[in-house]
Amino acid sequence: MKKIVLVSAVALIDVEGRVLLAQRPEGKSMAGLWEFPGGKVEAGETPEAALIRELHEELGIETWDSCLAPLTFASHAYDDFHLLMPLFACRKWQGVPQAREGQVLKWARARDLTNYPMPPADVPLIPILRDLL
Repeated sequence: MKKIVLVSAVALIDVEGRVLLAQRPEGKSMAGLWEFPGGKVEAGETPEAALIRELHEELGIETWDSCLAPLTFASHAYDDFHLLMPLFACRKWQGVPQAREGQVLKWARARDLTNYPMPPADVPLIPILRDLL
């Protein structure tokens, strides 16, 4: 039986309706692929708390529970684990997102998301974002 890994992710949406993508840095699994910012939910942590923590650590921005709207989720079987990933939409935060962990950041229009190679779990999320934006 595969271990279930809970990862929380966010579609940060700017005033122009673009979504922030982060490119996985060299040395990480799936390096070079683009993903929605976020990270693993730690023991005793809610998905929202994990996102608030990860956004601060990875991008240097602050947001709040009230600004995270549940949008959809991904459920994907990788070779050695099963990923369960709630995706939240967020349009309000403090600060300017900056790459703090060696990742490349890019603001992309929803219609252009298919131009960015993504991990298999992220791909089914694109049409939902396209419909939203």
